Parts: sequence; C-alpha cells; structure tokens
Amino acid sequence: MPPDVRGLAEIPSVEVISRAAVMLMSAAAERLGLADDEPESSPYRDLDEARRLITALAGLVTSSAEYLGLHAAPLRDGVQSLQKAFREASAVPDAPGQGPGEKYTGPVH
Repeated sequence: MPPDVRGLAEIPSVEVISRAAVMLMSAAAERLGLADDEPESSPYRDLDEARRLITALAGLVTSSAEYLGLHAAPLRDGVQSLQKAFREASAVPDAPGQGPGEKYTGPVH
C-alpha cells in the first residue's frame, strides 16, 4: 500500500469528511469571488462552478451530519452562508428550494 494511502487510513472519518467539506467551501467561495475585494469583477468568479461546488458540499454535509458531531453545526452554517452569497450574486435568483444544494438543505432565504 502506498504511504499516502496508509496515512489516510489512519485519519478518523470525521476528519476526512471535514477536510473535504472545507475544500469544497473554499473552492465555492473562490468561485463566488468572495476572496476578492470586488467579487463581481473577480477573475475566478464562475457561478455555474459555484453552484456545483455548493450542491456537492450540501450533499456531503447533510448526509454526514450524524457523524460530524460538533463539526456539523459550523459546516451547516458555512453551507448556508455560501447559499445566501450565491443567491445575492445571481442576476436572476433561483426560486426558493431551487438554489444550489437546497434539495438537500431545504430553501434558503
């Protein structure tokens, strides 16, 4: 077994899930342009990509919530913050319940 795989085998599942969630959160924030002073003009802004990342994040966090313990609430808050930021960034907002990840989290207002 390669050493990097063995290393992963020694990491608790909650940490692997949390790391994956943080990576998805960071990527979604970048695609929303949130790392720039002026998100609307960020060269990294891509709402289609952000939608995909937020949906994947929402699915991961929602389906893993029972295993995340005290990590669940901050991750859910992060998902909701990104969903709200997406809604604010959209020229034509999605109908309630149709935004990124809302099929997993419920409508975000």
